[in-house]
Order: sequence, then structure tokens, then C-alpha cells
Amino acid sequence: MAKKKKEVEKKAVLPLDVIRKKRTYYRQMGDIRSFFSHLLLMGALIYVMFFVIFGIAPVKNDDMKPKLSAGDLMLYYRLENKFFPSDVLVYHKDGKQFVGRIIGMPGDEIEIPDEGGLKINGNMQVEDGIFYSTQPYDTEAVKYPIKLKEGEYFMMSDMRSGAKDSRLFGPVKKEEIKGKVITILRRSSL
Repeated sequence: MAKKKKEVEKKAVLPLDVIRKKRTYYRQMGDIRSFFSHLLLMGALIYVMFFVIFGIAPVKNDDMKPKLSAGDLMLYYRLENKFFPSDVLVYHKDGKQFVGRIIGMPGDEIEIPDEGGLKINGNMQVEDGIFYSTQPYDTEAVKYPIKLKEGEYFMMSDMRSGAKDSRLFGPVKKEEIKGKVITILRRSSL
């Protein structure tokens, strides 16, 4: 037992061992700091990408059927400021989110006759890909013909019967537009 005690006492701590341990410790701490700084940078980048530049929103109903179905995910571009007829947009109206297609641009005159159909600037429209007849809604908010002012857009859903769109609440202002839909992730492929 006395021999073992002497052997333990003989093993002295060398300065090189202390230096190696400290270097290892500082290297590990540097790796940990580097990891967390990269994680913070990645979080900031994801925030900018999906809360400033792009947005993701689920399709809540079948108003845009057959192009969009309930449960699909839309990726939309928030910074777009030039819109064209037939663009699909995500917009807010009365505190709710909607998806619709631009039918009328600023300066256009929109009319939906009682017998159905769609007139833009006095011309009857033939819409490709719309499989439902366009009928006006019986509401006090919208009186036809509507002359769109600067910064106003007339939005309609592809499923024309029962959809909530500009026929129900009138033109959509540019400030109410959240972004232009650029791609769809189908719920069947998730």
C-alpha cells in the first residue's frame, strides 16, 4: 500500500499537460460559440426569408378549385408590387385571409349582368379554365358597374358559385394585398 501511495505522489502534473487541457477546453468553447453564432445567423436568415420576403399560407377552402384545393400550401412573394390580370394573390379583407385571381385592374370598369357573365370595360369576357358561371351576389356593398380607382383591384375566385371575393365585399386595395402566389405544395405530396 505504501508503494502505491508513493507512485501516486511521483506522478506530478507537467506544465505541458496543463497547457494541452486548457487548449482543448478553449477549442471546445470556441466550437460551441461558433455553433451558436451560426445557429443565430441561420434563424435570422429564415426569419427574413419567410416573414419579410416570402410567406407561406394554407389554402383554407375550395374557392379556387380546381387550381387550388383546401389543405394545399401556398408560397407567395411579399415584395411584388406590379400585378397583372390573372395573377393569383393572397390578400386580407375584414381581418380574414383570402386567395383570388385579379379580374380588374385600376381604371377598369367591371360589370356582372343579372343573367351572368363578366364584362370588363364593356367587353364580355371568355375565361379559359373557369368552369362555373359568373353570377352577381345580391348585396348592398357592390353596385355594378364598378369603376376601379387607383390602387384598387377586383378579385374573384375560380369557383364562382359561393366563393367570397370582390362580388361580396367590393374592390381590394393594394395595401390589403399580402403577396403574389408563386408556387403550390399539394397536400397529396406532403
